Amino acid sequence: MYLPRNLIAHLYQNLVKRTHAAAPPVLLLVALEPDALCACRILTALLKRDYIPHKIQPIAGYGDLSRAADELVRPMRTTEGGSGGVVVCLGVGGMIDMEDMLGMDMDENGQGGTGDVEVWVLDARRPWNLANVFGTPIGEDSTTGELVRRQPGVEKGRILQSYQGLRGGVIVFDDGDIEEELQAEREAYCGLEEMPEVGEDTGSDDDLDDPSEEAPASGQVPKKRKSWSDRDDSDEDMSDGERPRQRLRSNSGGSIPSSPGRRPIRRGLMIESQLGGSSDFSRSGSRSRSASPSIVPPKEASVKSLRKQLMVMRNKYTGVLDRYYQLGASYAEPVSSLVYALASELGREDNDLLWNAIVGVSSLELYGRTGSGVGLNPLSTAGGSAGWNGNRGEQIRSVFRDEVRRLNPVTDPQGVARDASLGDASGVIPTSARSATDKSIRLSPEPRFLLLRHWSLYESMQHSPYLSAKLHMWSEQGQKRLNKLLAKMGVSLSECKQNYTHMDMELKRGLRERLLKFAPQYGLDGLVPPPPRGGDMKDGWGFVRCWGWKACLSAVDAAVILGAILEVGDAKSLAQSSFEPTNFVSTNDYGDTTAAATQEEQDEAQEHIVARFWTAYDALGQIDKLVQHISTAQHLHRAILRTGTALIEKKQIRHLRAFRMAVVKEGPDVQLFTHPGALTKLALWIAEAIVELNGTKGKNRGSELVMAGLDDSRGLYIVVGLGGGGATESAKERLQKREKKAKEKEEKRARKEAELRKKREAKRLRLEAAGLDEDEVEEDTEDEDDESEEDSESEDEEEQTAGKGRNRFGNAFQEVVRETGARVRMDSFEACVIEIKKEDLSGFLERLSMKAVVG
Repeated sequence: MYLPRNLIAHLYQNLVKRTHAAAPPVLLLVALEPDALCACRILTALLKRDYIPHKIQPIAGYGDLSRAADELVRPMRTTEGGSGGVVVCLGVGGMIDMEDMLGMDMDENGQGGTGDVEVWVLDARRPWNLANVFGTPIGEDSTTGELVRRQPGVEKGRILQSYQGLRGGVIVFDDGDIEEELQAEREAYCGLEEMPEVGEDTGSDDDLDDPSEEAPASGQVPKKRKSWSDRDDSDEDMSDGERPRQRLRSNSGGSIPSSPGRRPIRRGLMIESQLGGSSDFSRSGSRSRSASPSIVPPKEASVKSLRKQLMVMRNKYTGVLDRYYQLGASYAEPVSSLVYALASELGREDNDLLWNAIVGVSSLELYGRTGSGVGLNPLSTAGGSAGWNGNRGEQIRSVFRDEVRRLNPVTDPQGVARDASLGDASGVIPTSARSATDKSIRLSPEPRFLLLRHWSLYESMQHSPYLSAKLHMWSEQGQKRLNKLLAKMGVSLSECKQNYTHMDMELKRGLRERLLKFAPQYGLDGLVPPPPRGGDMKDGWGFVRCWGWKACLSAVDAAVILGAILEVGDAKSLAQSSFEPTNFVSTNDYGDTTAAATQEEQDEAQEHIVARFWTAYDALGQIDKLVQHISTAQHLHRAILRTGTALIEKKQIRHLRAFRMAVVKEGPDVQLFTHPGALTKLALWIAEAIVELNGTKGKNRGSELVMAGLDDSRGLYIVVGLGGGGATESAKERLQKREKKAKEKEEKRARKEAELRKKREAKRLRLEAAGLDEDEVEEDTEDEDDESEEDSESEDEEEQTAGKGRNRFGNAFQEVVRETGARVRMDSFEACVIEIKKEDLSGFLERLSMKAVVG
């Protein structure tokens, strides 16, 4: 089931109404990523204000989710002696069948079920598992007592205003995409769910009308439906950390969900009703007396014809679902933004919740999560993070800018004058609060530098992924370019190598203007936001918050620090225990006892994972803890620059048929990149450098990259696959292409309209000369207009489907595993992240190079 965006507060308000002193606590399953962490902070603040008890459980992957299902969710079910309740999944489970994963499905004997446990799924990953979106849990019909897939207040998977939420089930929160883009998939899924089973075309028709096959009077017990995306997976390919895969087959061999809650009725009659046939079809197979005897077909031919039509319809629906699942990975609205929208709908928004939402949204850019999956962010000339997720990302940031203005008005005359002189006029980057009690959020013309307020200007520029790629910072020549740029700007090396907050005020005040003047000479378009040009006066600006005199952080800086805490651990033990293998591993299960971790190692690894989560969770609410881990973030990004430089200098980046490949298997930081998040950041750094080195044209175009990090203690590689992400074109090139296409389309439409007018006028004259009515002429011309509109719509659809460029590494990984039998573990929520045994990597990559990795 899915909750439409316009009803986003409906479920929460129902939860508040039915919460009482003896109510079970709400269980929050939270992914180990900054976006989900920020969403958790917002949601727990709402729950505390409404005195709703809750429990938070960090979830590192599908293995953790399976354990949480057994230990936490199963005891909540009324069928297991519990009292039901609500489970909220933040960044967890959007791509798998959660009813099956959490053990809430019903078996063929009618055992199991939701047990009054309601699961809310908020996840930015796509594609959705459509069983979560459109599936309805099995319940008992109040009038007949039969088991049916029907719930009050739910229409074809869509939750209505009348829904009360008392029977449990899986509910996904729609960010607007389901209502706008998935109506064809909704029709296909619901059509397949209601469709009866049919036999082979070549089989006998007698079995379709055999009275012996009638269901018992109690009705057929429905089977558990399965997601369409699971049709080809086998249990041998995945470990127990991988979500379980199963199939249901019809008599015709197609994988379709079993018909839910079918009434005891003959299949011939069911086929007739499914196809919308006449209701006067009698049990003998003939029409009523009102039908013409001359057109009554024989009984067997009629049933066979209906069956063929039904199979055609099923194949059509199957194709719709197949195409959806094969599109590849992508990202929609961040979870933190969606939970903030819930808080806004409830009227609970404040600066703390807004800041958490801004930090969560900013974090997605750091991990390359775009509308085309995990890959490089599209280049932008608007500065800051304006390239992230295209128009959708800019809309979210624009809403946040409006919220910042609304919740942080400057009413003090001195503050207004100060902002006028130092803020908007010259675009000075704020580094301190207005007063000792100032905790406001401000807009700032943030440059694309890393941790600028906490590093020197030189180090911040040197470790910026954008600047590193553009200036070739991995080479001696690149260092000289950076020095020359600073010299042109009039900044001495001694000045720029001291802490930025201690730099000369005049230099800081004129930094933006100098960057705007000299950066384009080095191809650094969009290094800082451009001057205002109407519309949103601060388009492309970032967000900064101060905590009195304690600290001043940008949202991107806060996201960088949170990510480093989750990926590296405690800053106090960087040289010791934080680099122990147990600090980076999750449970190991490849069916290989020689390499399997002991239970003690698994428990210790789990403790490290949970400890890092709570450290990051506390840091979000305690600025002192966040500041303490700035050194952790700096250490991680020094390692990224050091390792990336070594790979390029040693020419260890190979170009295969469909992508490039790089392997981190030696060096001082090799253990650091056994965490998927850290490895993804390194891969993004390498990919941006590749695009800059090879350009965007010819056979070397594209930023598809497979990055592998060696975890020698476990004898395996962590592998990340980056898609194109649309980053091989600049914003100016994309704009020119879009304008050119729009112009060609308009010219083509104008030509068609002119030709159509000529034809219409000539036809009108001919028909009037023949004495025909004008109505007939209008009807004919309307048909031509319809054809013209259909042609235009089909062209639009082709443009939308062509060149989506989505990351299909997840699909390709599964195909290669089935073909090669490689020992692979897919435990990450990211489909493009896997673990593979050392011995299997070369054969796996060789076969992978033959696959389509970008849709």
